[in-house]
Amino acid sequence: MPHPSEHSSAARPLSAPEAEALATSLQAFATASRLRILWALLDGERPVDELVRASGLSQSATSHQLRTLRDARLLASERRGRQIFYRLHDHHLPDLLAAMRHHHEHVLTAEARDDLGVPEPAAARRA
Repeated sequence: MPHPSEHSSAARPLSAPEAEALATSLQAFATASRLRILWALLDGERPVDELVRASGLSQSATSHQLRTLRDARLLASERRGRQIFYRLHDHHLPDLLAAMRHHHEHVLTAEARDDLGVPEPAAARRA
């Protein structure tokens, strides 16, 4: 768990340069294949061949997406022999990915949820 002093308050005003930098960083989340790679890494590190299967892309296209995510500092990698293993860059990413998904589930209509195969929220099932 990070120490509270690790970061400044997220509620502080957002400067124009910081907003631009954040917008650029968030572009790394803007493709379905990259999101599938990130989700595949929520349970821990994986070798490239597993990430190829998770992304549904070719080896070459997956490598390109991995490079993009690594350049955005969303992934870290380690070579072991002939294989490269990838993992999420830091402890913030699982919470960020969960928040993104939960927000998306929150704003979906029931019809959209059905179309996407997203289960109904537990609170709605109890009502």
